[in-house]
Formats: sequence, structure tokens, C-alpha cells
Amino acid sequence: MLTSQVVSKQQPGSEMPEKKLLLVDVAGTSATIARELEAAGWSVASSPSIEASRVAAICDDVAVGLIVLSKPLLLDIGALERLVNIGSVEWIALLPESMPQDPELMRLLVSSFYDYHTCPVDMGRLLVVLGHAWGRTRLKDRIRLPQGLAGRYAMVGASEPMMQLFAKIERMTRVDAPVLITGESGTGKELVARAIHKNSERAHGPFVPVNCGALPDNLVQSELFGHERGAFTGAHQRKAGSFEIANGGTVFLDEIGDLPLEQQANLLRFVQEKTIVRVGSTHHLRIDARVIAATHVDLERAVEANRFRQDLFYRLNVLHLSVPPLRARGRDIELLINAAFKQFAPQKNPVVQGFSQEAIRAALAYSWPGNVRELMNRVQRAMIMSENRLITAEDLALPDAPVGGNVITLSRARSTAEREAIQITLRNNSNNISRAARELGVSRVTLYRLMDKFNIDPNREG
Repeated sequence: MLTSQVVSKQQPGSEMPEKKLLLVDVAGTSATIARELEAAGWSVASSPSIEASRVAAICDDVAVGLIVLSKPLLLDIGALERLVNIGSVEWIALLPESMPQDPELMRLLVSSFYDYHTCPVDMGRLLVVLGHAWGRTRLKDRIRLPQGLAGRYAMVGASEPMMQLFAKIERMTRVDAPVLITGESGTGKELVARAIHKNSERAHGPFVPVNCGALPDNLVQSELFGHERGAFTGAHQRKAGSFEIANGGTVFLDEIGDLPLEQQANLLRFVQEKTIVRVGSTHHLRIDARVIAATHVDLERAVEANRFRQDLFYRLNVLHLSVPPLRARGRDIELLINAAFKQFAPQKNPVVQGFSQEAIRAALAYSWPGNVRELMNRVQRAMIMSENRLITAEDLALPDAPVGGNVITLSRARSTAEREAIQITLRNNSNNISRAARELGVSRVTLYRLMDKFNIDPNREG
């Protein structure tokens, strides 16, 4: 049973939030303490049960928890550990005068509690400790970014490149044309494809992802378009392919640049005619599925090298999205680190409470060649393996950031130079794409791709 009594009300116009405290007392010996805390201005919720306390800690916006450990033998250490490692509550332990000798309990006190206080209770000192713990939760709340800045479409990001990406996704959800998503490995191209699907009129239909690079050459046609019984050795029954399964929804062709040339013709037929033919059949099946393709390779160069059909490239590239690399997203790196910490919290070493400023600086200075995928892997590993309260750059296996300066990589310098050259050339040619492309020595398609890559809008650039 959970009881609560509020004794301190906020005055009109006051900025000070209510000081909520959860008092956990399995032995039921702390009624006097509860009354004195209430008299000192705390709103106290009392619980004789650790399980009830877990509910209160999650749901009641509690900032500080006080656990009475006067009879440690009555405690389930496993349940206690689960309680003190949820949410953002700062926990204080109230211990008997003779410290408990249970090694598991002692380890838990060191790793997961803000502080402890021994009996007999010195209320003045206890109130100071509780006040410091409450101040710590207030500080954490103040440095936490507003939820509205976390991102959209199940993607974390508040940087300008991500805001532009979200705006483009929104426009693409209103139409049903093919989409080509480009970007480096690990940037989240499948998340973008799912966002387009889930927010379009096809959201009620299936989303069928296909990794074209992982399909064996001899099974590509069967996997994509299906086969009839007896079409080849081992074809014991009819099988629907990815396009047929995606009927009414979206088929996502990841790593489209790895699709063999002979299968690109079959894909072109579907994109143009919306029909497929199963292997071993001559019957054309009409399929209603939107195609979203993605690649990390330069398809224009693949076309020039005769590794990718030009007609298919133009059919797929009706709408184009370029997903920015992580190194171009600035403070999104810190947002993503915090999101990863929240996601992997159930796996972490209990001693780990967050990240050091040195770790954040190192992450912001690092170029992240593996992009978001690499960041998530490094954070997850650090949370499991670190023995520090605050994860360090060494825990993340990142080089220390130089003091007093930013790292300028060759890749970043090249990108900056390319962007400035395009902006100047467009401005000198009154934003005429054809003239600017000729002056830069590239095709119009390449110039459009580069403009999309660097988020250059000639109308906005003016």
C-alpha cells in the first residue's frame, strides 16, 4: 500500500517544483521520520513494499528515494537492485549504526546509491543529504534537452541537416513515386524508408525489406519475384517473392547497387509496368507496391562503368534523399549518445551513471566513419564493460579531443571546399543549373546530387 501526503504547496507564480520523496520501509519503523520530513517541506510517499515502490518511482515523478535498511535480512537484494537502477531517482540508504556486512548489499550501496546515513538519525544532516540529492535531479532535468528537439520518425536529431531530411520525408509521404535513398553505411537509410512508408497512405500495408547485397546470385530472381512448384531443383511448392508479399505496401531494396545486371531488367519491368512473372511461369501478375531503394555507392559512376542500368537509375531516382553522415550533424552526436544510453540501460554495469565531459568532447571531435551504427556499438560496449561512474573516452575507445581546437579532417575540408565552390558557381550563374554544371565540369544530374548532399537550395541561397 502506498500512502502520500502533500504538506508543501507551491505559491502562485513560484518556480520551485514540489519536493517529492519516496520512503521505502519494509520493516515499518519510520513513521516518525516521515512526519519530520513532511514538517520540513517534503511531499512524502511511503511504501512498505519494494514492488510498489518500483511503480511509484516510475509513475509518480519522484526525485529522491530514502530506503530504510534497519533490518537488511528482510530485504531481497535482487529486487532492491532493480528498484534503485530504474529512472532518474537519487537514492539514499538509512543504515543501522552497525553497518551491514552483506557483500552484495555493500556493493550495491557503492554502485547505485547517492549517499547513506547511519542511525541514530541526525535529521539536520539527513535533510542536507536529501537536499543535495534533490538538487542533483533538478540539475539533470535542466541540462536535458526538450523532448521536442529529440527528432522525428523514430530518428534522433535536431541539427539543420536532419531538420531538412525530416522536411523532405514529410513531402515524400504525400506521393507514391519511387524513392532513391543514398548515404554512407550506418547512417540509417532503412529508418528513413520505414518513416516514408509508415507516414504514407500505404501504412496499412506491409513493409518488406530486401538486402540485395546478401542474396545469392542464383536465387535473386526467385527471392524477388517468387517461383512456381517445380521451377527448379528444390522448388517443391509455389513461393511468393518479396514484391508479391509487399502488395499493397512498400518494398525496400537495400544496397540496390549490388543487384546483378541481369536482374535489373526484371526490376525495371516492375517499376515501369507494375507486373512480375514468377520463375517457371509465363503469367504476368499485377502488383501494387511502392519501391524505395537505397545504396551507399555512387550509382552514377556505376552507370558510367556499365555496372548499373541507366534506365533503371532514372526510374528509381524520381525522388531522392541523401542521409547526412554523422560527422556533419554536430551536437546530434550527443543526443544520440544519450538515446543509446537510455536504450541500453538494462544491460549496463550498475556503477555506470552517464558520460564524462571528456568523453562527449572526444565523441564530437571523432569522424565516425561507421556513422550511427558505430556510435551505438561503442556506447553499448562501454556501458557493459566500463568500471567508471562516468564513461570516459577510453571506455568508448576514442582518441582524446585536442584541447582548445576542433579537428579538421581531410574529408571535412574537401566537403567544405566543394560546398563553397557550388554555392559560388550557382550565384555567379544566377542559379542556372545547366550553366553552373558546365562551369564545374559535371553533369546536371551530378550537380543536383551534390546540391542534395550539401543541402544547397538555390532559392534559399539566393
